[in-house]
Amino acid sequence: MKSKLIFAMFLIVGLFTLTSSLCLAKDSKNNKGKVIELTQEEFAQYVFDYKLTKKEWKYLGNKPAIVDFWAPWCGPCRKVAPILDELAVDYKNKIVIYKVNVDNAKELSRALGIRSIPTFLMINKKGDVKTNVGVLPKEQFKAMIDTDLLGK
Repeated sequence: MKSKLIFAMFLIVGLFTLTSSLCLAKDSKNNKGKVIELTQEEFAQYVFDYKLTKKEWKYLGNKPAIVDFWAPWCGPCRKVAPILDELAVDYKNKIVIYKVNVDNAKELSRALGIRSIPTFLMINKKGDVKTNVGVLPKEQFKAMIDTDLLGK
């Protein structure tokens, strides 16, 4: 009986550790300075559970973030992609940059009211969000990251 209890405790601790590691995996991937592509399910898990909390925004991440809503056929989206790749390197370990393909995340796009692409959600340290639509130059992104996201 005692050995079963000890085994159960180890199993619970192991599952908790594994779950915690998986939850942080999307943030820790960005330590390599990469833009992270999310499905709508991953968005609900790592950014905002739009199915559960439709009225009140609650950011689930532990670092400031940019979420790029884009599509492969969108010329302006393709134009801004290399800028986001550079920013992911420039701000690695400080912010997380995600991208969500609207063609594969129609429910999420509808729920958040994404009507034009590229659309960027800029999420600061406190979890407050601002929305920007359209292509922005790298310097404007950097200014927004420094002031709005990092509070410099």
